[in-house]
Amino acid sequence: MIDLVIDQRRKDLGGFEVGRVLPHHGGKMVGPFIFFDHMGPAQFQPGFPRTVDVRPHPHIGLSTVSYLFDGAMTHRDSVGTTEVIRPGEVNWMTAGRGITHSERFEDLRAKGGTMHGIQAWVALPIESEETTPAFAHHEGADLPVYEGGGLWARLIAGEAFGARAAVRTHSPMFYVHWALEAGATGGLTAEYPERAAYVAQGSVEVDGREFHAGQMLVFAAGQPVPIKAVTDAIVMLLGGEPVGERFIEWNFVASSKARIEEAKADWRAGRMKLPDADNQDFIPLPEPPPPANPMS
Repeated sequence: MIDLVIDQRRKDLGGFEVGRVLPHHGGKMVGPFIFFDHMGPAQFQPGFPRTVDVRPHPHIGLSTVSYLFDGAMTHRDSVGTTEVIRPGEVNWMTAGRGITHSERFEDLRAKGGTMHGIQAWVALPIESEETTPAFAHHEGADLPVYEGGGLWARLIAGEAFGARAAVRTHSPMFYVHWALEAGATGGLTAEYPERAAYVAQGSVEVDGREFHAGQMLVFAAGQPVPIKAVTDAIVMLLGGEPVGERFIEWNFVASSKARIEEAKADWRAGRMKLPDADNQDFIPLPEPPPPANPMS
């Protein structure tokens, strides 16, 4: 039933810590999901430094999916969007042939509070890799909700459990937020070949084993999976149809290494437009690590 268990790796992004789950060594993807960061939870006091913000940076070949449990972020991008995302809403940005954006924490800086959420990347299918960049913000009726038997669920994107979210996706997939009371059980259906569950809070039992916050369970295809909450828990369900092999380097995803090299050259040379509303600074292309010294 469980093919793989991935433990998050804690990473400091400059004053803000995340738990990196995907990419996993060996290039593991779950359906089209190629990147998955658990942001926080982190408590901020009013007036914290701007160095915590994510400065403008580029993407190609993917859609970014921002989803918050607590806090707020202000998104600005090169297609002219400025949008604040709050808990329970979805920011879906399609990079396609190239987009730049920033994520700033102005609301938290002014008031203080908790930052807690998930940042995921969904690889675009080959026929959509060079699509026109776009941004969409969704909330309310766009995101179907279910409640019963100690389980509350929101469909963030895609299609699952007989519901479909209004978020425009480019390949068959699903992304769901579950909140379970202790003792409640939810069933992950077998309709997609690649599926996973990430425990964002609390602990759950699957196939007679207990798993805790910070672990992603990747499931074998073909069988429904019952997931029981040992404590009150938040679980993110994700997966879909595979889109094929992808290469990932820094913020770039592509089906060819040559396309990534082209994007790196464009960013290094300043050929990718910065957001009009946030163009005074940017994150430079990381320098490659020095070659290993065979004499050391």
